[in-house]
Amino acid sequence: MVTILTKENSIANHYLVELRDINIQQDRMRFRRNLERLGEIIAYEISKTLDYEPVTVQTPLGIASHQILQEQPILATIMRAGLPFHQGMLNVFDHADSAFFAAYRHTKKSGEMEVHKKYVNTPNLDERILIMADPMLATGRSLVLCCKDLLAEYNIKELHIAVAIASEEGLQHVRAFLPEAHLWVGDVDNEMTSKSYIVPGLGDAGDLAYGNKE
Repeated sequence: MVTILTKENSIANHYLVELRDINIQQDRMRFRRNLERLGEIIAYEISKTLDYEPVTVQTPLGIASHQILQEQPILATIMRAGLPFHQGMLNVFDHADSAFFAAYRHTKKSGEMEVHKKYVNTPNLDERILIMADPMLATGRSLVLCCKDLLAEYNIKELHIAVAIASEEGLQHVRAFLPEAHLWVGDVDNEMTSKSYIVPGLGDAGDLAYGNKE
């Protein structure tokens, strides 16, 4: 199942425009904050699909009845570009545990691209709801690698994948290899460059958020 935010008009469109705008991108703090705000919106949308239970709460004047989450999800992200996006989700699911991954792409002389996973830090995911947040879904290979390893090791109850901008190719790759996942996407672009940058995309999210890397 795929949910695309731009299919309907909402304030999420405004944040996506600012994330893409080459002039607004020069304000690094605003770029991070827009990723964070988009993460908050997607987290709110995901929250509508989760299970709730009734509770009562004592107010200064009486008893109020409400529905609260049965359990908090686990929030995961791939460093470094995913950190502001992850923080937005953590602002919503503020009691959630977190998991972190480090993965990178390497292009061989032949032109073939390899994905390497270098670091994993995660709590026990058995019978838990996992939300994997990664702002840019280009080829989808890094995301699939991280999620497939987790699915092999843990009995994950639900898998949600949240991205700000996806390529059509990456979206199809994830749907093919992770059919059990519900994808939540800000917007979808149709093209990619030879170096797997999404077009029109927004550029390198990690560099825009934290500065150029060597």
